[in-house]
Amino acid sequence: MVDLESEVPPLPPRYRFRDLLLGDQGWQNDDRVQVEFYMNENTFKERLKLFFIKNQRSSLRIRLFNFSLKVLSCLLYIIRVLLDPPPQGNKWYHIFWVTRCLPLWGLQVSVALISLFETVLLGYLSYKGNIWEQILRIPFILEIINAVPFIISIFWPSLRNLFIPVFLNCWLAKHALENMINDLHRAIQRTQSAMFNQVLILISTLLCLIFTCICGIQHLERAGKKLTLFDSLYFCIVTFSTVGFGDVTPETALSKLFVVIMICVALVVLPIQFEQLAFLWMERQKSGGNYSRHRAQTEKHVVLCVSSLKIDLLMDFLNEFYAHPRLQDYYVVILCPTEIDVQVRRVLQIPMWSQRVIYLQGSALKDQDLLRAKMDDAEACFILSSRCEVDRTSSDHQTILRAWAVKDFAPNCPLYVQILKPENKFHIKFADHVVCEEEFKYAMLALNCICPATSTLITLLVHTSRGQEGQQSPEQWQKMYGRCSGNEVYHIIMEESTFFAEYEGKSFTYASFHAHKKFGVCLIGVRREDNKNILLNPGPRYIMNATDTCFYINITKEENSAFKNQDQLRRNNASRSFYHGPSRLPVHSIIASMGTVAIDLQDTSCRSASGPNLALPPEGSKETRRPSIAPVLEVADTSSIQTCDLLSDQSEDETTPDENISSNLEYAKGYPPYSPYIGSSPTFCHLLHEKIPVCCLRLDKSCQHNYYEDAKAYGFKNKLIIVAAETAGNGLYNFIVPLRAYYRPKKELNPIVLLLDNPPDMHFLDAICWFPMVYYMVGSIDNLDDLLRCGVTFAANMVVVDKESTMSAEEDYMADAKTIVNVQTLFRLFSSLSIITELTHPANMRFMQFRAKDCYSLALSKLEKKERERGSNLAFMFRLPFAAGRVFSISMLDTLLYQSFVKDYMISITRLLLGLDTTPGSGFLCSMKITEDDLWIRTYARLYQKLCSSTGDIPIGIYRTESQKLRTSESQISISVEDWEDTKDTKEQSHHRNNHRNSTSSDQSDHPLLRRKSMQWARRLSRKVPKHSGKTAEKINQQRLNLYRRSERQELAELVKNRMKHLGLTTVGYDEMNDHQGTLSYILINPSPDTRLEVNDVVYLIRPDPLAYLPNTAPSRKSSICNTTGADTREETQL
Repeated sequence: MVDLESEVPPLPPRYRFRDLLLGDQGWQNDDRVQVEFYMNENTFKERLKLFFIKNQRSSLRIRLFNFSLKVLSCLLYIIRVLLDPPPQGNKWYHIFWVTRCLPLWGLQVSVALISLFETVLLGYLSYKGNIWEQILRIPFILEIINAVPFIISIFWPSLRNLFIPVFLNCWLAKHALENMINDLHRAIQRTQSAMFNQVLILISTLLCLIFTCICGIQHLERAGKKLTLFDSLYFCIVTFSTVGFGDVTPETALSKLFVVIMICVALVVLPIQFEQLAFLWMERQKSGGNYSRHRAQTEKHVVLCVSSLKIDLLMDFLNEFYAHPRLQDYYVVILCPTEIDVQVRRVLQIPMWSQRVIYLQGSALKDQDLLRAKMDDAEACFILSSRCEVDRTSSDHQTILRAWAVKDFAPNCPLYVQILKPENKFHIKFADHVVCEEEFKYAMLALNCICPATSTLITLLVHTSRGQEGQQSPEQWQKMYGRCSGNEVYHIIMEESTFFAEYEGKSFTYASFHAHKKFGVCLIGVRREDNKNILLNPGPRYIMNATDTCFYINITKEENSAFKNQDQLRRNNASRSFYHGPSRLPVHSIIASMGTVAIDLQDTSCRSASGPNLALPPEGSKETRRPSIAPVLEVADTSSIQTCDLLSDQSEDETTPDENISSNLEYAKGYPPYSPYIGSSPTFCHLLHEKIPVCCLRLDKSCQHNYYEDAKAYGFKNKLIIVAAETAGNGLYNFIVPLRAYYRPKKELNPIVLLLDNPPDMHFLDAICWFPMVYYMVGSIDNLDDLLRCGVTFAANMVVVDKESTMSAEEDYMADAKTIVNVQTLFRLFSSLSIITELTHPANMRFMQFRAKDCYSLALSKLEKKERERGSNLAFMFRLPFAAGRVFSISMLDTLLYQSFVKDYMISITRLLLGLDTTPGSGFLCSMKITEDDLWIRTYARLYQKLCSSTGDIPIGIYRTESQKLRTSESQISISVEDWEDTKDTKEQSHHRNNHRNSTSSDQSDHPLLRRKSMQWARRLSRKVPKHSGKTAEKINQQRLNLYRRSERQELAELVKNRMKHLGLTTVGYDEMNDHQGTLSYILINPSPDTRLEVNDVVYLIRPDPLAYLPNTAPSRKSSICNTTGADTREETQL
């Protein structure tokens, strides 16, 4: 018996359990229906339509076959004309009848049958209910005219020699060619430019007109002059070119009428085609066309993606990108969605850029535009955000989408992305290099308050320059400043280096000092071969390996340097006078003054709290020889290294027990437990043991925990740092972190006051409530009362951040107008206040601390113009506010992203210098001030040795402040009066000018002579007016005297004091007459070793990481908050 169960197929899984319950009945009563989909596409018509029309590749083959048939029919017509014997007899007979051999007739009939069948079939497939629409189409009518007579001649042999205008098939060939091009684009998924299509249509139209005219004239002249095809061609070319020799002319009336018709058609059709071609040409000029695939495969290019291209952005990119010699052969393809600007177009027409820069109008979100830019073959893609938009978050969103689109289209293309807000940074973490504008901006502003002019230092380091700026200036400081500005950061493998190869196996500080002593280069960092992290000044315990990558500061990289031995140097120096000038080249420095022979080991105990003290050697040594400095050891001696424990600050010993206990309870060191955004680098900071309530963060309002309502009431020991911003963005968090870093001395922490236009969000307050002495206040720098409440009168620094709402303006450079005027007001009201300002446009720096009649400022303006004419990328560097670090523009840091294409380490080094990243074992940027007691060091080289031999610090530059000499402004010139009293006043005036020629103040309160002359002038004027009776005249005279006695500054000071009294604030400490306008400051990066130190010089140092020297028993850095006693190292250096 057959097993029935084996023949029954198994049930689907979802029905098996039900069938077990219902048995066979459940299966028999199943009402399931099988449904077949897309049945309408299985009909014969749909299959034909799919083959002839819908399917791109088969449709392309059909149209190519149709085009070939039309061309073949035209060729058969030409063959028929050439084989036709000369006509004889009745001339009208030859117009309607021709001689056609049987094989030729058979070929023409076959072509006609195939063409007609195809035309009818396509008409049937494209029929949509209106048959007249199909019949009255011009291609259909031409097909009927050319094909139907041949088919009729099959059944009526006497009509085989009937003339049929087969040459009209050229128009059908043109129509088939257009359709074929469209199908070709669809089939291969590539869109050629409309320019190509239009040129193709124009050429085919012109050829069809000429071919039709040739064949028509030749046939109609069979009844006249009997022209050949060549004669007809000659006649058409001469006629359509408007030459008209007249040697060949039509004879019959029909041929003349045909020529007139063809000329009229040409006059109508061709101008339309040319107009469309010209329009497309103009559009192509705007869109930029394509970057050729052949050039992309044979040449190197980078792509710049921007929302809108401004001339300043373009020139900054081109100047910085092409400043590197190995990038001279690169092409730059700009992909921008907006139409090219007029100024940009003019720049790109300059021969220097026209051959290397290609502008494409398109979007990075379209694969077609990315294909036009050949993104998949690009060496790099730079994506820049539009910082001038009001909604910066929206600008970041656009940048993120562009980065995603490029990564999706070209995964192997390196991405260099600029983002504005730090909270959006984690979306583009996949990019090779990312620069977050607000992170860098606030970190630089914070360091400017501790290390003066850090923004200028970083800006000069990330700009490419040869140090030629200012060399034509007559002033020495401009030559030194311009020369040192050419220093940049370079890298080289140690074993391949002439600078550092001999220091293999030596300590880092030994290699840094001796490389500076011998070659004038400043070794600042190193990277192991098996480690990606860069270490800035890893300290004397770090031993150099041959495979290490060395990072150094120098005028040029080692590969571009030439070396001379000492004999050549002596011969060269013998013909020159001995010169100790500070502008001398570092390689040619005098090492004899180093004093390294005698060894005087100095005290290497931890730094005291009394400030910087470059300890002078014992007095006994001065009688026999000059003070000497201990040598830098090849290998660090553990006993001679200052290992000041971060967690046990010796400076606490100087405080009273009560103060010590209170301070220990107040501060701790650890990682902030809360970050306002994703992607912030954890930094070891000073923190509170417990976060303070949010209500206590409000400076100007009391709460249940404290009753203070202004900054003065808090009784801060250190001066304030005030930040004026529009909103408390997440980037502002990066302003607080560097100022509360673990290596900042606790006693030198400045209170931070955030003066905000809008109230901060709660998540931002939760982040800052762990930091000590951080407060906020809702107010504006426009309001004097708000400024006074937040403590501007006893603030060390006032940081003014550019407001987002003012970054966009109808006139680009007017975006900074409000900020500049507000800062100018602060400058006039509080002249002793150090104001640090951020601007949108670097060109507006010339308006900071503006004095219309200051001759020296006008001279600097002329110098800036001359440097710009010489092609300098840093023409604005000689502006006094920028040189002093009191103003900067974040757009100047765009070059950091551009430099990363050649120097992939620049972003990492900059982040380490600014404290945005903290790598274990890497040092940090700080500064020390030179006092009169430190001048025994004498030169920068001896200072370098002193620091390396004692604390392991690496100096990288000097911030120098000088008094302005002979900088007399027009406002200081005495006013002329009718009569001067005597020569005594003249002598006093001359003596006064000599004593105060360094001042640039424009008021009369600083000049007793001017006040006395003003009073004399007032008395004379009062004597000249008619005398009034009694008390009225005396009152007028008294008012007039008071008016002339008061200066502008006195009026401003009186205004401030009145407002302070009105607010209940004490006026003690308001120094309205303290003014630093008579000084200028500038930076010397890696100066010459024989540069003389001066009083008040601030030396930039890269100090080793103190935690790297802690014993293993020290608390771990991974803890969120370290509950040990609050202790820290000193900011100053004792050597």
